[in-house]
Amino acid sequence: MSYDSYDDVSGGGTHPLRRLSLGELQRRTSAKWRAYPPDVLPLWVAEMDVMPAAPVARALTEAVALGDTGYASGTAYAEALDAFARKRWGWDGVAVERTATVADVMRGSVEVLKLVTGAGDAVVVNPPVYPPFFGFLEHEDRRVVEAPLGPDGRLGTAALEAAFRQAAAGGRRAAYLLCNPHNPTGTVHTRAELAAVAELAGAYGIRVVADEIHAPLVLPGAEYVPYLSVPGAEDAFALLSASKAWNLAGLKAAVAVAGPAAADDLARLPGIVSHGPSHFGVLAHTAALRDGGEWLDAVLAGLDENRRLLGELLERHLPGVRCLRPEGTYLAWLDCRALGLGDDPAAVFLERGRVALTGGLPFRTGGAGHVRLNFATSPELLTEGVRRMAAALP
Repeated sequence: MSYDSYDDVSGGGTHPLRRLSLGELQRRTSAKWRAYPPDVLPLWVAEMDVMPAAPVARALTEAVALGDTGYASGTAYAEALDAFARKRWGWDGVAVERTATVADVMRGSVEVLKLVTGAGDAVVVNPPVYPPFFGFLEHEDRRVVEAPLGPDGRLGTAALEAAFRQAAAGGRRAAYLLCNPHNPTGTVHTRAELAAVAELAGAYGIRVVADEIHAPLVLPGAEYVPYLSVPGAEDAFALLSASKAWNLAGLKAAVAVAGPAAADDLARLPGIVSHGPSHFGVLAHTAALRDGGEWLDAVLAGLDENRRLLGELLERHLPGVRCLRPEGTYLAWLDCRALGLGDDPAAVFLERGRVALTGGLPFRTGGAGHVRLNFATSPELLTEGVRRMAAALP
């Protein structure tokens, strides 16, 4: 079987983000393309408008051909992540014996947090931040303590220290759920910022759990620093996945990595948790990390182009919108407060412009008057989306 229909990123092949027409995308049945009526252009949920990388397609089709549709098994995923981390980031911290395969990064983060905190204990987060952080933590009866990002979208030492002090008050166990790179702002935390986090966490006895699902999606001009690579992070955890970078959200699998001083904690992870990952997910993520680097490079180049295009489009059509230039992810956090559209401008853009964005309110503090835009699409659809946003203005 030929896999040319999935990708060709060399020899003049079509760029991954330019492969698909709107008509082809509208045949998809995933959330991005089914949550709204067909006349709405969806630039909201974190799905990319790409075909799978050929190594991923090959792994899945060969498994189907073999009838290999059972339960996930083995350490191939962690081994592939280890090799990827060494090659891409110069990081040797993914020791396979200190890993566990989990259903996905969010569920895995919660399972790890349950190892180091109990009901009623506090977990610090940095709003505006990925809304499921709040939903999952509250569902597990954890108190959320906010340490909001600064106006520049960066971690603030003073805010973190105040939150850590509050979370650990009375000698209770506490944790910090770090988003690195940050969703929705696209901020990529620097080594100095992460070192400051580790120092504060050590001083207040806070256990850090880093959601690093967007780690492979760092754009030119920034550098991803694994939290576990900074001094003082030895008792922390990280959750990583190929999900966002290779568009595999529907193929559930992630890897939990423990720092050297957290290995015994991770060993207490209940065996039932390993039942969550999909066998197809493990196969797909392993293939992506092991053989999908060329495809990823092409996607990153396209995202960089789209990041630049988005800035130009906003300046031309929506000069009142302030956008923190994303350093990573494929998400742009747009401050629309100057447009006079109220706390939920996404509702206005949807009703008047027929473009779907993610509203800022569920991201909590700092979210009012903002929207999150997914620019992992073709330049043509991105242009059309901003045009529709501008047409929605009174």
